[in-house]
Amino acid sequence: MLKASKIKTTTATGGRFAIVASTYNAKYVDAMLRAAQAELKKAKAESVEIIRVPGAYEIPVVATKLARTQLPSLSAIICLGVILRGATTHAEHIGSAVSNALMQIQLQHEIPVIHEVLLLENEQQAKERCLGKEFNRGTEAAQTALEMARVIQKLNLSGSL
Repeated sequence: MLKASKIKTTTATGGRFAIVASTYNAKYVDAMLRAAQAELKKAKAESVEIIRVPGAYEIPVVATKLARTQLPSLSAIICLGVILRGATTHAEHIGSAVSNALMQIQLQHEIPVIHEVLLLENEQQAKERCLGKEFNRGTEAAQTALEMARVIQKLNLSGSL
């Protein structure tokens, strides 16, 4: 059974966020995108830039470009995509490559890169994770971005939590 995360929404006054979202499996990704935008708006984010890319595999190059050119003014990058497994191992290869790349981006550039590129077994899992009002991974991605932006800002200012 899916449960919503325990992260509470924090205020993002002054925070600038970017969302990189794939257009592939648009029904699910668009729902996560709307939920993430609503959560960031609720938290009073200063700005939210949306960049659409064709598929999950293209997300890391755009996240890298953002991390390289938009720092230090960017608070976090949220990455949204849905990969559905098929009859071959293609989905696993894409999912693994994207996961590894996103981790490297955040480590190299010291910016939170929120990974919500979901590798799912079927459309039912996609519906449960992307289309629900009570549970939506887009909402969780925004909440995580807000919290990580707060943590990084505090570390940058004081050197400790």
